[in-house]
Amino acid sequence: MPNHSREVLRVSFNFSLLPLLNTCHHETLKIYLNLIKSACPTDFGADKFCSNVPTVNDILVPETLLKKRKTDAEASAKATSNKAELRKAKLAKRRDIFNRGAKYHAEYKAAERKEIALRRQAKSNGNYYVPAQEKLVFVVRIRGINNIAPKPRKVLQLLRLLQINNGVFVRLNKATSEMLQLVQPYVAYGTPNLKTIRELVYKRGYAKSHKQRIPIHDNAVIEQALGKYGIICVEDLIHEIATVGPNFKQANNFLWPFKLSNPNNMWKTRKFRHFIEGGDSGNREHFINNLVQSMN
Repeated sequence: MPNHSREVLRVSFNFSLLPLLNTCHHETLKIYLNLIKSACPTDFGADKFCSNVPTVNDILVPETLLKKRKTDAEASAKATSNKAELRKAKLAKRRDIFNRGAKYHAEYKAAERKEIALRRQAKSNGNYYVPAQEKLVFVVRIRGINNIAPKPRKVLQLLRLLQINNGVFVRLNKATSEMLQLVQPYVAYGTPNLKTIRELVYKRGYAKSHKQRIPIHDNAVIEQALGKYGIICVEDLIHEIATVGPNFKQANNFLWPFKLSNPNNMWKTRKFRHFIEGGDSGNREHFINNLVQSMN
């Protein structure tokens, strides 16, 4: 090929073919490269030019992007690991709560069977069975704030009975018995059974947290406040109250005073008389369960 043709090809390659190489198809690109190799001298550097065309693999990734990819991968792996561990911990805690409930149920059944056996044994021997003195009472305020003496008013405040139809659990001992005697015309109280305690906690139970009344919508609320005492779920709370356990004070103070409704059959005509006189006030022993169920 004449020299002037090579010069023309050199000029057209430098200015015309260079942008075309980026857009043409693979076969067309091969034809142009073969034409360049045959027409140009070796010092033109066609092979060198073709070998220096950058590809995707030749482009260097910025170091900041590499660091970000590495950080994201580590964070994703850590989040997956934490999620798996959290799920495993939740399953273990759920299993523990279920086992506790089963243990308490067996304990209640055993105590009930023991009580029945003692009654039968006393009856077979011609004796009378005297049950142990009750350790727990449920107190309901049935009277308002009018015409109350200062001392009974103070006792009602100590018992946290600030409004009518408020109810609280009280540990029965000498001090609380004397307090109940002072406020007997203003309250109705008696011995609650396990069913009454459970229904009150599940239906009317609210927690006291930072002087606020919050609903017990999750076991986490109980565990956060009473976890250090070994009470992590509702069944633990019910068991501690029903058995008047060593942490009864903390468990009872955790519960906000129950706000009950008026009974379904309403109060009796002379409710301020004593229960044994046809009224509603005073000690009614196990009949408190009927009253609470009608108010719950």
